[in-house]
Amino acid sequence: MEKQAVSRGDILISEPFLGDANFERSVVLMCEHNESGSFGFVLNQKTELNLKDVLDESCFAEFPVYIGGPVERDTLHFIHRREDLITGGIPIDEGLLWGGDYEEAIHLANLGKIREEEIRFFAGYSGWGSGQLDGELQEEAWIVSRVQAEFLFVNDPEQLWRSVLKNMGGKHKALSNYPIDPRLN
Repeated sequence: MEKQAVSRGDILISEPFLGDANFERSVVLMCEHNESGSFGFVLNQKTELNLKDVLDESCFAEFPVYIGGPVERDTLHFIHRREDLITGGIPIDEGLLWGGDYEEAIHLANLGKIREEEIRFFAGYSGWGSGQLDGELQEEAWIVSRVQAEFLFVNDPEQLWRSVLKNMGGKHKALSNYPIDPRLN
């Protein structure tokens, strides 16, 4: 098996037969991957909650909240494409940042000065201990790819897994049509 390299800004696309309910048909944006471990956010598990539902009365923005992963779901994180408006973010890839001034982000959301296509909020995150993700990659549980930040924000979250695979072409395009339960075909 060929070892797949992962770096900040890559996306992990779950194999259709992964078998882990936390990551079924998921697309995970990698924010960090090093010898200490790995960290990212599931981009396509939208909840029924809005930002105003999970924050105190100082927030009235109706931005959707996504499940970032199974770890610490009582924490709130965000990624964004507005380095010009939100200070302190950590660059993930060109035009894409993780975190930054939290109060600034909420204030901009309340004022409508940042759009849903520019910021995404997550409850929890996806995390792997040292060597754990590398092991999953060797088991071919994930497909590693890279896309432009805009692609991640403008695609329908419910179709993101399929859209990313189709965009990759070849055998991945064929995988995009793999049924959730092949026994039902």
